[in-house]
Amino acid sequence: MADPRIIDVTLDERTILWRSADIEQERRIAIFDLLEGNHFRPLREQPDGYAGPYRLSLSVEEGRLVLAIAREDKGALETLVLALGRFRRPIRDYFAICDSYYQAIRSATAQQIETVDMARRAIHNEAAELLKERLEGRIDIDFDTARRLFTLICVLHIKG
Repeated sequence: MADPRIIDVTLDERTILWRSADIEQERRIAIFDLLEGNHFRPLREQPDGYAGPYRLSLSVEEGRLVLAIAREDKGALETLVLALGRFRRPIRDYFAICDSYYQAIRSATAQQIETVDMARRAIHNEAAELLKERLEGRIDIDFDTARRLFTLICVLHIKG
């Protein structure tokens, strides 16, 4: 019976040089929320009919996003590699707006915080749509899963 969801996600910690407490919290929340509810269905049929659940490992190698997909028992299924060129600007914009957001929550008015948060969500939503588009034909994911995966992709790009 098909179970199209992620049950475990890991990040290649070798590529992460530094994380602030705020970013570490975002990572924990994204992973928790992702595992609590997601839709993730690789479209390549497996010879034995395996259809989930999946373990996902994310890394960045030579400027490309690597999604290593494995079975529940950790047996490798497939590895997808996506060029990150189209994600560079959304990642940069997301980092910039997150910095503004974290500064705002410490000293700004509620209205200013809300304005920055709306901009942050808009960038995040656009990036999630881009991720869904880039995975089209390879992996079927829902919008919330794409949002949480984009957060984790951003964490992989923190260089200190």
